[in-house]
Amino acid sequence: MDLEELKRRREAKLLEHKKKKRAYYLKSKLQKQQKTQKKVQSIDYEVELFSGNFADKLKEIAKKQKKHIESREELIKQKMQEYREKKREYYAKHKESRLEYDKEYRDKKKEKLREYRREYYRKNKEKILAQQKANRLKKKMEQS
Repeated sequence: MDLEELKRRREAKLLEHKKKKRAYYLKSKLQKQQKTQKKVQSIDYEVELFSGNFADKLKEIAKKQKKHIESREELIKQKMQEYREKKREYYAKHKESRLEYDKEYRDKKKEKLREYRREYYRKNKEKILAQQKANRLKKKMEQS
């Protein structure tokens, strides 16, 4: 055998090995996915809802939901109470900092509004003066 023939065979074997390796990888990946996925029993809604009395099914569902909520009622109330307490404590603890922040925020807003008004009156000074003059003339006419 010459060198070219050996190279060709080596390449063929390598490609065959890669294909086998890829197939094994895909097969094991598929098996892992199947293991991790939950097997859900399919529900035939036609039979489930329309085989019997529809209203009875709805009542049954409502009863199950109510029972579930009632079983968790104490836990829910407890969590709500804990949340209220945490909130109350937080606001009591940070009261001064919140008031300070609110004061700063209001001051910033007032300053922005003053600046906006200055700019607005500067830009529209002629319009505003003309309108005021017209209003004064109109009042004079009405009075006389």
